[in-house]
Amino acid sequence: MERAEPLSHISHVETSEVGITCNQPDGNQHVIRWDDLQTVLLETTDEGPFVDDVWWVLIAAKGTYRVAQGASGESELFAQLQTLPGFNNDAVIEAMGSVENQQFLCWQR
Repeated sequence: MERAEPLSHISHVETSEVGITCNQPDGNQHVIRWDDLQTVLLETTDEGPFVDDVWWVLIAAKGTYRVAQGASGESELFAQLQTLPGFNNDAVIEAMGSVENQQFLCWQR
């Protein structure tokens, strides 16, 4: 899978009954409706620990969005993603042990 361009400096992620809202410091906002979400990956890089090296990759009908682990609201995002039917927590555990450039499939519609 082609590596997604990061949304620069996501400052805050919010989840609701409707979906996921990613807010950037410049005021841009990206909304992913739950019913548009197609795939959830965890992407790891070999660039840590001094730069972001774990990303949630959210693939929706209208685009691909990357949210850095540790972004404000990311723990709530993770908790909500875990409620998706068939969410693969083993993939999350495997990703947390990775120090290589890899993608781990956590959920797919």
